Amino acid sequence: MDLEARSLQPNVKAVLLAKLREYKSDLNNLKSEHKRLASANSNQAARDDLLESGMADAISVSANQRGRLMMSTERLNESSDRIKESRRTMLETEELGVSILQDLHQQRQSLLHATDTLHGVDDNISKSKKILTNMSRRMSRNKWIISSIIVVLVVAIALILYFKLSK
Repeated sequence: MDLEARSLQPNVKAVLLAKLREYKSDLNNLKSEHKRLASANSNQAARDDLLESGMADAISVSANQRGRLMMSTERLNESSDRIKESRRTMLETEELGVSILQDLHQQRQSLLHATDTLHGVDDNISKSKKILTNMSRRMSRNKWIISSIIVVLVVAIALILYFKLSK
């Protein structure tokens, strides 16, 4: 199992190796407890003597231990429930965070697009301003030319009339 776990992907490998170490330590603990119990069976006679003399005390102690064990089991179950609830809350928070990050990414893309469009509009406005300025200059120049032509024509008409009327 150890070799199979080491050949997997890194994210899965770490989790499996941790479980494998935990299982190995549990196995070693069970082996040592088995050896201890096996040696205790060899001392069965001594054990029987102890049990007979303290049987009455053992029953009351056993009931007391059973009560403590049940309380410990109850606390362990409550802790497990709290851990499950915390894990569920953590997953919900993570989902919410991912959703917020996706929304922020979309908003960023929208802002970048709006900025590009704004730069395009600004360039077009600058071109339009230059065109309007050139048109205004041409209009002013054309007004001066037309005014000059009108003045020349008025002077020419006045001269023609003057020469016609004076003869």
